[in-house]
Amino acid sequence: MLHSPRVQIRSDDIELYYETSGEGFPVILLHPFPVHHGFWEPIATRLSHKYRLILPDLRAHGLSGVGDGPATMAKHAEDVLRLLDAERIGRAVFVCVSLGGYIFFELWRRAQERIAAIVLANTRAEADTVEGRANRLKSGAEVRQRGTGPFLDLQILHLIGETTRRNRPDLVKNARSMMQPMTAAGLAAVQLGMAERPDSVPILSKIEIPTLVIAGEEDTLTPLPHAQVLQRGIRNAQLEVMRRVGHYAAFEQPEEFSQLLRKFLDSLRLE
Repeated sequence: MLHSPRVQIRSDDIELYYETSGEGFPVILLHPFPVHHGFWEPIATRLSHKYRLILPDLRAHGLSGVGDGPATMAKHAEDVLRLLDAERIGRAVFVCVSLGGYIFFELWRRAQERIAAIVLANTRAEADTVEGRANRLKSGAEVRQRGTGPFLDLQILHLIGETTRRNRPDLVKNARSMMQPMTAAGLAAVQLGMAERPDSVPILSKIEIPTLVIAGEEDTLTPLPHAQVLQRGIRNAQLEVMRRVGHYAAFEQPEEFSQLLRKFLDSLRLE
């Protein structure tokens, strides 16, 4: 895939980095925690011939700055809106995995007129449980004391599906490599920000744009019932379940994910 030079813009208290490729209607690809825009490389090569792709490193990920305090969904949303303004994009399709989905809900609250359609993959609308919030706060404190290595090694077991871990050690290695730039400060900031995110189930009925929901059969972090909440809550949302993949479904099976994505995008009336 041919990239533009890596672009850097100022967003409040950070430098935000992103890449672009292709031409056509803009599609914003929001990666999951705790990797960076490289998560989308196998997908982008299959889409850039027809669509203009924007691949940011989200706040505290990759080369983008951490900033002060928690990396809240409000801060992430403002970063994305500044990116749209910098690229002179009025409306775009958003493709969001996990954390990317949490950011989408905040974007919808703030600027729904800029969202033409949405793909929500391996994510959920519900806020963290009390236990889940406590675990995020605990992990944030631990990485400051012990470093990121033990936490990231453990995350692989939850983020990559069992079948992929068994049959594709190369993908597991690549995923772990993409996590490496995450600093202890960045990891803690993102965990705190996710812990603070609000419950977005009440706004699902207000989302009336074309929506594709994708779930992974082996996803233990956001299993199928979470995807079904999205499908039932968003009017006319489509649901696809990918077999033998986990939370990183797009990375584990990029060809199948790209086929679902292309079919959805090509069905839209984008202008």
